[in-house]
Amino acid sequence: MAPSVPRTRAAAALRMKQIALDNQDRTIRRLRAQLATERRGLAATKKELMETQVALEASHKVIAGLTEIGLSMSKKIEKMKVKKQLVKENHVECHQKFQARIHEAEDSMQVQHLLIEALVDEKDSLLQTIHDLQEANNAPAPFDGDWEEEPEEEPEEIEDIPLGEGEIDDEYDIF
Repeated sequence: MAPSVPRTRAAAALRMKQIALDNQDRTIRRLRAQLATERRGLAATKKELMETQVALEASHKVIAGLTEIGLSMSKKIEKMKVKKQLVKENHVECHQKFQARIHEAEDSMQVQHLLIEALVDEKDSLLQTIHDLQEANNAPAPFDGDWEEEPEEEPEEIEDIPLGEGEIDDEYDIF
């Protein structure tokens, strides 16, 4: 019996080593399959990363373009605001000039009205003097003493146009 025990032990040890090698072989194959799967996943991730990078670069270009457009529009808006302010200032100046002209015309009309009244009074006075002289000289009156005066016309009142009213086409009004 003694001689078969070492053989049995050696065969069992060999069998154990064979089982261990088989287990290691299966583990290696399983790990290689996992490695291949991981490599495929990494390749897909790398491809996605490259596509994302390309998309990101394109987005940066679009953002840069939009920023340029925005800056350009901001400059245009500022120019339009300045133009609008100038138009408003011009409108106010014109309004003030027209109001000054209207007041000048009203003043002139009042002066003319006073002058006409003075002339009418002077005419009445002259007619009365002529009448008195004719009576003093016993001359026949060329007209009877009751003449009709023309009705006096009241000057038309021109209203002030309030500042800020009126029809102004404000084509630059953005806001």
